[in-house]
Amino acid sequence: MMNTRLARPSRIVDINRIPELDYIRETGDTIAIGALARHAAVKSSPLIAAHLPVMVAAYEWVAHAAIRNRGTLCGNLCHADPASEMPAVTQVLGAEMVLNRASGTRRVPATDFFTGMYEVAAAPEEMLTELRIPKPLSGTGWGFEEASMRKGDFAWVTVVAMLRLADGHIAAPAVAATGLGERSVRLEVVERALDGAVPDAVRVEALAREVASTLDPPSSPSVDPQYRRDLFATLLPRVIAAAVRRAR
Repeated sequence: MMNTRLARPSRIVDINRIPELDYIRETGDTIAIGALARHAAVKSSPLIAAHLPVMVAAYEWVAHAAIRNRGTLCGNLCHADPASEMPAVTQVLGAEMVLNRASGTRRVPATDFFTGMYEVAAAPEEMLTELRIPKPLSGTGWGFEEASMRKGDFAWVTVVAMLRLADGHIAAPAVAATGLGERSVRLEVVERALDGAVPDAVRVEALAREVASTLDPPSSPSVDPQYRRDLFATLLPRVIAAAVRRAR
């Protein structure tokens, strides 16, 4: 943002000398990730791989090694690029953002944290110091799909989902997408349609087409709105099928 002169801060605070913020640890039923945990550390963490495999899968699409070695997950989330993968991943995982200020601490669910293009719910005097992610329940399946010009570029469309199966029916579905608007969003209309339903590929494909027709995605020099809608209609059934397969 500073390279392109879209951001011109009068002061920059370097937090690299606060080693207490560099961690990935297990606390009961929660995985906690500190503000200085680099993308590369999260991607290669055995703890993340064991409990949050959807995050590891998503990282295959996030930037390139040189950037992942320096950038942080919390920094990425605060940047809130509407085409970034991790906001959608944190939303389906039910993550919480821990925001600190001189007067105290508060937690904001990931579903409420991303408020617009490059905008988040943190106040000017607050800092995101930790990301807390509950461990998914046993039997939770996940799916992740993305389309972009090149691997490592920002996504044209990303779709991510998590769900469980109960007596052959879909339970607790969580679906989010990026590239369809000014921010990453949970697709509640999809979740309501899937909740309690028997997994059925034909039904999911019809649902994907129906929801896609209601979307109003942005245009860009490389991809137009209709192509984004077509991508969503293609990716959603793949993601749900993968999540159902892993939940079985």
